[in-house]
Amino acid sequence: MTGPRRAPQKPVFLYTEEQRMRRDSTKWTVIQAVLAPVQFLVFLVSLGLVLRYLWTGAGYDAATLSILIKTAFLLCIMVTGAIWEKVVFGQYLFAHAFFWEDVFSMMVIALHLAYVWAVFTQALAPAEEMWLALAAYAAYVINAGQFVWKLRRARLQAANASVVEPLTKEAAA
Repeated sequence: MTGPRRAPQKPVFLYTEEQRMRRDSTKWTVIQAVLAPVQFLVFLVSLGLVLRYLWTGAGYDAATLSILIKTAFLLCIMVTGAIWEKVVFGQYLFAHAFFWEDVFSMMVIALHLAYVWAVFTQALAPAEEMWLALAAYAAYVINAGQFVWKLRRARLQAANASVVEPLTKEAAA
């Protein structure tokens, strides 16, 4: 005995053809493509400085400055990313195609800003500040992974597809 047959699932694509054209023609795509790897390099340098401080107790000022610079890059990429999302999807944040990435981005930003608040209010000891920064960095790595995975999937789908369909709540269900 078999259950009811399901209709074959249509593939769900990240972009409609119109969205892909807007994505490919906007300067904000290039800006995001430049900012993302630069932010990642800043993150790697900062991570090294934070770990050095936690292991040796030396270099608090350098680690702190690097985290503040990383936070500035994060805020910059978030603002420019929101503009990109508006151009491509018609809304500044939480477009269906990037909803969960944007939700997680808010947590990443909250952790980074909690660090900034802790530094300026001296609410935490220096080592606690660094652990908070590491929590923010762990969230950042997860969020960056979300975006890389989503964009890689979209690239593979686009390469294999002849017809592009919108990613809608109904199509994704």
